[in-house]
Amino acid sequence: MIVEQIVVGPLASNCYIIGDEEARCGIVVDPGDDAPLILEAIERLGLEIEAIVATHGHFDHIGAVGSVRERTGAPFLAHSQEQEAIASARIRAQLFAGLDIPETPPPDRLLEEGDLLSAGRYTLRVAHAPGHSPGHIVLLGDNVAFVGDVLFAGSIGRTDLPGGDYRELLRSISRVLLPLPDETMVYPGHGPVTTIGQERLSNPFLIGLPKGL
Repeated sequence: MIVEQIVVGPLASNCYIIGDEEARCGIVVDPGDDAPLILEAIERLGLEIEAIVATHGHFDHIGAVGSVRERTGAPFLAHSQEQEAIASARIRAQLFAGLDIPETPPPDRLLEEGDLLSAGRYTLRVAHAPGHSPGHIVLLGDNVAFVGDVLFAGSIGRTDLPGGDYRELLRSISRVLLPLPDETMVYPGHGPVTTIGQERLSNPFLIGLPKGL
């Protein structure tokens, strides 16, 4: 599996390009900004993009959706409960961060728990993981998890933004992520890549947190 991490925008968000090196097709996850960087990487990797996926609708994760969608022709996918956040992302970027981002188009397809996304031989399962935002999703594959702003190396997502809920976030981590094998690679929305095992051992928010809350 190709996994290309590109750090984009003033909030240093992680955009991921996931691809099949044989079939030369892929998925873009969280194109938050810097569309030229993302498009250059897609061209360099020689991938046909089949979907653009937002883990959630915060502006730092969707700011380049329109440009990437226009260039690649790939559909934009997001959870049904993120539609309001996506529609208001430009206003929130201006209010909360003083940033001007392009208007983000509405999703072409709405995702729900259990949906499957394919990139050649690789399949990612959609898991609903609210708490940072109501319609936040993570994408789960064989020993990989693209977790957006649910879990970070040494920390968890903030819950003081509209729609955030601390207890719900912990329940999502307990239900969706803690049952995964220790060797599962965790690709977060900000910061370095980590593993479930590392976070289980050292993340202060996860120590003592039971599985399956």
